[in-house]
Amino acid sequence: MRASSAPGACWWVLRPKVAVLIIRSMSDQHDILFLLHDVARHLRLDADRRAACHGLTRAQWVILFRLDRQPGLSQKELAEILEVEPITVARLIDRLEEHRMVERRADPGDRRVWRLHLLPPARPVLDALHQEAGAMRTHATEGLDTATIAVVVDALVCMKTNVVAGLRARERPLSPQELA
Repeated sequence: MRASSAPGACWWVLRPKVAVLIIRSMSDQHDILFLLHDVARHLRLDADRRAACHGLTRAQWVILFRLDRQPGLSQKELAEILEVEPITVARLIDRLEEHRMVERRADPGDRRVWRLHLLPPARPVLDALHQEAGAMRTHATEGLDTATIAVVVDALVCMKTNVVAGLRARERPLSPQELA
């Protein structure tokens, strides 16, 4: 991979032939769990690099997207959605406040709660991040037709449902009948 040397430009190139050779040499290439993990890891790395080009972290990117879709979330609600500790969200919001992209507003019904809202300077950054997400999606699905993408999406939704249901089932105590 290489980064552009132009000032202010930020992009990476992985030579397709090299990537194919690397992937084909992996003995676990046909194990769906390894593939899912690897694809997710590489997407996170790509998102990290793209977010850094805009002076953000991937976590800040996710926060901006969430607040764009759900304005007025509390820090606690956002922490639950992101599956991180509230103190982590508080620190991320502190940095976004410093960049004047997010503001905390007191909740009118509970003075202990802060509601999070995007500020106008976040809009151009969000627009750029939406373009980055689109570019990632286009690159990741290159060579796949829309019917295949729809099948993959349906399969991933089904897999996610199965995994979440399994996790929830293991959270509850087993009944005496299930223990027998």
